[in-house]
Amino acid sequence: MKKPLTVSVEHFYTQHASRLQLKLVAGQEGMGRLIREGAVNRLGMALTGFIKYFAFRRVQLIGKSEISYFHTLDLATRQARIRAILDRKIPCIVFSRDNRPPAIILKEAQKAKVPIFISPIPTPRLVNLITLCLEEDFAPTTSEHGSMVDIMGVGVLIRGESGVGKSECALGLVERGYSLVADDVTRLRLLEGRELMATSAEVTRTFMEVRGIGIINVAAIFGGRAIRTEKRLDLVVSLVEWEKVGEIERTGLDQQFYEILGLKIPHVRIPIRPGRDLAGLVQVAALDQKMKTMGQFSALEFNEKLMSRLKLKEG
Repeated sequence: MKKPLTVSVEHFYTQHASRLQLKLVAGQEGMGRLIREGAVNRLGMALTGFIKYFAFRRVQLIGKSEISYFHTLDLATRQARIRAILDRKIPCIVFSRDNRPPAIILKEAQKAKVPIFISPIPTPRLVNLITLCLEEDFAPTTSEHGSMVDIMGVGVLIRGESGVGKSECALGLVERGYSLVADDVTRLRLLEGRELMATSAEVTRTFMEVRGIGIINVAAIFGGRAIRTEKRLDLVVSLVEWEKVGEIERTGLDQQFYEILGLKIPHVRIPIRPGRDLAGLVQVAALDQKMKTMGQFSALEFNEKLMSRLKLKEG
């Protein structure tokens, strides 16, 4: 598992400037500064001079109320307060509602090489948006050796040993009209400790390696609908050679799980041998999982029906 301990201001700006409508107005030399906590701190208390519990590791935000208070201070106090804040090695400052940063803040920030951004978004909403962006940046991540496909809204990770046919199975599903998320290596990010979002490396997105053919561009062959950049993981399917499968669940009553980043994902193992329609089997597994999320558990329904029949015969 990988979890970033820090995120650079440059990464924050590059990834989220469009969403947050950020404009860099000073301190461009400090884009390498690090954000060490995935949260936002409003600078109200620090501007009053109280910095004992100052959360300086976070993105700092100044809204209309902070600006109004800052303008009530005399010039010497303003300079002292902003210098005390900048001396704590904060990563950056964001001004909301298109508030124009006071000249003294721009001057001192430029000198201290602290990036200053302006956004037109209202303060409460901007706090929420920045928090969401940082949650994504600081989320635990990992990679799984397998292909990821979106089957009618069900995100399926297809695992198996090298050469078992993961990519061929994924290709078969794309041919049936479903979307490829990642081939061979799937990147996963844990969001809020409750769901895993899957994607692929940007350089390999839309491409797939098919043994005997080579690298193919899935989007070029099947169209844009055949590619999805991100999808929640709902089911893990492991392709296992028939001779190595051992004992396998026949009825499906005992739900199996596969753990990734501490989260348990429904898991099925499919034995493979020549002649089996793997794409079709994975498709059925995905659709069955979709029915389970809607409250329809086929194996349980069959078992209850069977038990009722047995009771009637005994009676």
